[in-house]
Amino acid sequence: MIDITRDTFETEIIQASMQTPVLVDFWAPWCGPCKSLGPILEKLETDYAGRFILAKVDSDQEQEIAAAFGIRSIPTCILMVQGKPVDGFQGAMPESQVKAFLDKHLPPADEAAEADTTYDTESTEFAHISPEAQIEELVVKLKDDSNNDELRFDLVKLLMQEGRDDDAKIAFAPVIAKTSVVRKFDSLQRWMQANDATYLIAPEAINTPDTALNDAIDDLDAKIASNKRDFETRFTKAQILMSQQRWTDAMDELLEILMRDKTWNEDKARKTYIAILDIIEPKPVKVADGHIPPVDPTVATYRRRLSSVVLS
Repeated sequence: MIDITRDTFETEIIQASMQTPVLVDFWAPWCGPCKSLGPILEKLETDYAGRFILAKVDSDQEQEIAAAFGIRSIPTCILMVQGKPVDGFQGAMPESQVKAFLDKHLPPADEAAEADTTYDTESTEFAHISPEAQIEELVVKLKDDSNNDELRFDLVKLLMQEGRDDDAKIAFAPVIAKTSVVRKFDSLQRWMQANDATYLIAPEAINTPDTALNDAIDDLDAKIASNKRDFETRFTKAQILMSQQRWTDAMDELLEILMRDKTWNEDKARKTYIAILDIIEPKPVKVADGHIPPVDPTVATYRRRLSSVVLS
C-alpha cells in the first residue's frame, strides 16, 4: 500500500499500472465508510500477492488528483491498467464484493505468474540481430500463437519502424477490431493514420521525403505563427513529425494544443500523445521480485509533462 501525492502520481500510478494493475482508493480521514473499506483493501492486497497495487489518495490533501478523476464522493476506488482507468466503484463494500470486482479484471494467479513467458524479445540475442531477422522471428512465432497481442504489437511496430507500412497493415488487419479495447493497438492505428495523412498532405514525399516534409512543416509553421490556436494545423504538423519518427518533436507540438485546450477534438491530442508514449516505450527490463524496473528517461519526462498539463 502506498500513499499518493501529486509528486508521486506519475510514477506510482501511471507508470506502475503499465506493469501491474493499480487500485486507487480515494478517501479522507473524516470519512466513516472509508475506515471500514480501507482495511479490506489492504487485506486483499496482501492476499492477492502482487496481482495488484493499492494506492491511497487523501482527497482533502490531493484535491487536484481527485478533480482530475472526477471524484464526487468517497470512498471511490478506480482501477488503473496500462495507464488508464478501466473500472471503479463507490462506497464501502464487503470483502466478497471487492473480490468479485478485482477478479473481474485481474488475471488468475497462475496466469499472472506465467505472464510474458510465451516469447522473449528482451534477450540479448534478439536485441542484437538485424531488424529483418527480428521480423522473421516474430512472424514465425505469431503463426504458432496468433492470438498473442504482445507479439503482434511488436511485429507491427517493427514493420512500421522499418518503413514497411503495407506489410504492417496486413499484419495489423486481424486485430483492427480490437483498437477500441486494446490501447496499444489504438496507438499503432494512430501512427498509421499519421502516415496516411502525411502522404495526402505531401504526396511528393514518396520520392523526396526529407525535402517535401520539411517544406510542408515550414508552411504549417507559418500558419501557426499567425494563429497559435490553430489546433488543426498544429495536429497536422504533429502527424508529419510522427511519420518522420520525430517522437519528442511531435509530443511537444501536441502539448502546445493541450496547454490551450485539454480536451480538444474529443481528446484527440491527448490520445495521440499517449499513443506515442506507447510506441516509444522500451519493453520492461526483468528485475528481481519487489524491485521496480528502470524507466526510460524520455518516456518518464514526457509522462510528467502530460500529467502536469492535465492536472493543472
